[in-house]
Amino acid sequence: MTALGFLRPGHCAEDDYHRIEQLLAGDIRVELVLDRDGPPAGREDAGWPARSVEELRLAGAEAVVWASTSGSFRRGRDAARAQVRALARAAGMPASATSFGFVNAARELGVRSVAVAAPYPEDVTAAFTEFLRQAGLRVAAAHSAGAAGPAEVAAWGEKELIALVRAADAPEAGALLVPDTALHTVSRLAALERLLGKPVLTANQVSVWEALRLADRRVNASGLGELFTREPLVQV
Repeated sequence: MTALGFLRPGHCAEDDYHRIEQLLAGDIRVELVLDRDGPPAGREDAGWPARSVEELRLAGAEAVVWASTSGSFRRGRDAARAQVRALARAAGMPASATSFGFVNAARELGVRSVAVAAPYPEDVTAAFTEFLRQAGLRVAAAHSAGAAGPAEVAAWGEKELIALVRAADAPEAGALLVPDTALHTVSRLAALERLLGKPVLTANQVSVWEALRLADRRVNASGLGELFTREPLVQV
């Protein structure tokens, strides 16, 4: 049994993780721990997240992901790396964050140009696209829905999600990225890829894929989109 650990900033869309667990091989377990405060805004040695990761260690997690997209990219790539270092040091296991999961997943798919469909306000979307550019990805198009916060995003249904991805898609984009772990997307991944005719990467999906990559697990689950049909996983 492989246990994957996730620190989340809130309870929105937690059921996405349980659905993923059901779609993966039966020997993979998803462990979620709430870390409402998140990483400190300053030094990486500020003690985060010693208390939060203890529960994951006791659960036998082999890797941990800070499952917050905006919580990992908003202060830039260097700050995001510092977060991951602090998380790995506190947890004593391989660590990453959702933002890096997007980058690694795009590389796994061989994609260089992406479109971004973000529920965020424009300034937050701009910070995410800059993070992607610094990682070597070309952002062909980006759309901001301007949602007020996680609670609003968590209440969105299929209608809002389809409108979001349609507004953002661009023909030259090799994949469409949908950040925000508060958004329910897992049950609609296959339908979104059929609609757009290209891979769709969403925050909770890539968070779990990133944890699997860190744990060196190789799985094939077509219900989780094209990302989960590629074997072996690329170790970056």
